[in-house]
Amino acid sequence: MWQKDFTDRLEAWAELRTRAQELPLDKALQIINDWWHQSPWQPYYLHWDDQSKWPDPWQLLSDNVYCDLARGLGILYTVSMLEHKDLASYELVLTEDGRNLVLINKVKYTLNWDDVVLVNTPLVGKAKKRFITTI
Repeated sequence: MWQKDFTDRLEAWAELRTRAQELPLDKALQIINDWWHQSPWQPYYLHWDDQSKWPDPWQLLSDNVYCDLARGLGILYTVSMLEHKDLASYELVLTEDGRNLVLINKVKYTLNWDDVVLVNTPLVGKAKKRFITTI
């Protein structure tokens, strides 16, 4: 259940990161993806053209409005704050078909597709249109 109060959301997000830090990577990614898929969805909150104006993680939680891109950004923020030994790379991508996906360890894991984490699923026909990446 998604928390209605900002303070509760902030506390739940901290607990999520603590739990994820202690789990094997596949389980950590699943609980992160699950958590963000509980967020209240609303279309067209963020747009790739406005990237310089995107909220930081705390503002995102405060605004409490989540389109597919905002949810992907929340997943990316969460993953980026982990210090997990098996986490090598992560990126938020906009695919040619309009999906905002979070790719972990060079597409080994795909998050924000839906409420399940896809493993070793090539993005056939889903070329990257835009992306934010780290190594």
